[in-house]
Amino acid sequence: MKKVGLYFGTFNPIHIGHLVIANHMVEFSDLDEVWFVVTPQSPFKTKKTLLDNHQRFEMVYEATKEYSKLKPSNIEFNLPQPNYTINTLVHLGEKYPQGYDFSLIMGEDNLKGLHKWKNYEAILDLHHLYVYPRISEGVIEHQFKEHEKIHRVNAPIMEISSTFIRREHKNGKNIKPLLPPEVWKYMDEMNFYR
Repeated sequence: MKKVGLYFGTFNPIHIGHLVIANHMVEFSDLDEVWFVVTPQSPFKTKKTLLDNHQRFEMVYEATKEYSKLKPSNIEFNLPQPNYTINTLVHLGEKYPQGYDFSLIMGEDNLKGLHKWKNYEAILDLHHLYVYPRISEGVIEHQFKEHEKIHRVNAPIMEISSTFIRREHKNGKNIKPLLPPEVWKYMDEMNFYR
């Protein structure tokens, strides 16, 4: 049984913080692989700063191609929108009926809002959650504090944001050290976020 951690995000762009966390999860937990699930642009919310789905997928591909345990995933691109995590998990269960055990990877900030997720009880019945630390406000619901399916992984705290990268790149700052070299090269060649 291959244990796969699903790391959801817009990855707009993927940066070294994402890679550090994903790599830490795969090296220091019982996960065999981490899949970067690129969240598609919602047709209901068109954000000018959000690159096209395939461009963001390409950056994730470029960032992960040298890491055998990290994979890009476009599984959500063909699902109806707006999409919920529970639907993606059901879809993955149908697409990979045998040999895969899917878990979710999330920051502690997301755990604080988990009780508001659609069908969160079903998610926790069927899947494990791997939580990495984030500096954030708010409290974790009591029901999630000692939950047998929720595993805290003491990954490094990465306070790098894609928003910061986009903004400062546009302002002409050198943000190159915050990106995997292949991502910087692609982003620069394509003239993204200028």
